[in-house]
Amino acid sequence: MDDEFAKLIRRVNPPRVVVDNGACDHATFVQVDSVNKHGILLELVQVLSDLNLNVTKAYVSSDAGWFMDDNHGNKITDEDTLIYVEKTLETKVRFLNSMRSSVGSTPSKDHTLIELTGSDRPGLVSELSAVLADMGCNVVNAEIWTHNARAAAVIHVVDRSTQLAIEDPKRVSMIKELLFNVMRGDGGVRTPSARMLVSSSGGTHSGRRLHQMLFAGRDFERPNDVEFKSSKEPRVSVLDCSDRDYTVVTIRCLDRPKLLFDTVCCLTDMEYVVFHGTVITGRMEAYQEYYIRHVDGFPISSEAEQQRVMECLEAAIERRATEGLELEVITDDRFGLLSYITRIIRENGLCIKRAEISTSNGGKAKDSFLVTDVGGNSVDPGTVESIQKEMGQGCLKVKGSSFLSPKLPKETSRSFLFGNLFKGRSFQSFKLIKSCS
Repeated sequence: MDDEFAKLIRRVNPPRVVVDNGACDHATFVQVDSVNKHGILLELVQVLSDLNLNVTKAYVSSDAGWFMDDNHGNKITDEDTLIYVEKTLETKVRFLNSMRSSVGSTPSKDHTLIELTGSDRPGLVSELSAVLADMGCNVVNAEIWTHNARAAAVIHVVDRSTQLAIEDPKRVSMIKELLFNVMRGDGGVRTPSARMLVSSSGGTHSGRRLHQMLFAGRDFERPNDVEFKSSKEPRVSVLDCSDRDYTVVTIRCLDRPKLLFDTVCCLTDMEYVVFHGTVITGRMEAYQEYYIRHVDGFPISSEAEQQRVMECLEAAIERRATEGLELEVITDDRFGLLSYITRIIRENGLCIKRAEISTSNGGKAKDSFLVTDVGGNSVDPGTVESIQKEMGQGCLKVKGSSFLSPKLPKETSRSFLFGNLFKGRSFQSFKLIKSCS
């Protein structure tokens, strides 16, 4: 009966996507009308995030409307991009509404998926890359995050000779054992259990999976030696709104790409549903406000649960906001390239805090590394010059410091119900859509 009723609702209220470039002078307006479904907001935000589009303003009321610009803060003017956004969002909404539950996977047998979690330490990425090269694994794509002394990696590899997924059970078992030993490290008290999955059936979106893996490793628990909050850290509050039967989550932090994806991903994976929300970004700051309930329909009922939501949201924001120097390597792809690059970085006394590895069909490799010295401090310019000489000036670019922004101004008052976030701003471009859920 539930399925038949859901089908009737979808027929009466089919999903609709509108992309309007005339509604705002500085951004593109996107409006999505759809039946509310747990996880659908995350999937829609994921589409925009994967296109490197920044959401500058949003209003959510069981469906969504966004103002967005490109990754450089400009209005989207390319007609092909606009058409692609509209068609992709509409397809995603229709697909998700036809499924029993939210999906986030793309099946593939072109590669072998490796997932690793464990303790972070200097040289870890170099050691993992060396093992994979020794085992004849060519890294096609990879993302590696570190946060609060934990590390997580999602790596796609193929066999060096066949360029296909590795499916031989004995070889898979050997790769798992060797990588497990690397992730286990010295087996100290603070070392979380290293886990690994080898599969040729695809997997969840890598950004979401990395969030899930670090969350499972309890990276939201701060080390005991951290007793103060930096002015650059996110400010998260979780308040009771009993008269409306919601829990109100407010977030105030430095703005950056993919911020909305990270916060919505956290709430979704913690089994919370966003019923209403507001997002506003300024030159440096971002404000987000969500009215949530648990999937069982109830708001947060205890202070302990409120504290946990705050800690998990702070961790989700910080994972992608690590400070450091970004090095980008663009060169012809070849077997063992990642092992070669990471070895040079390690031998020059640098630690990789985050890495994104990609290869194109044209045989080009584009690898990005966020690095610090072993103490977590800024990188000496002489060290960068040494790396450039060893790799070659043409293939290594320094993209500058990441998220080293001025301090946030002090908060003046605590409020919610959209009040201060839209003070002095017009609602003309937003439309409140009646929810059919």
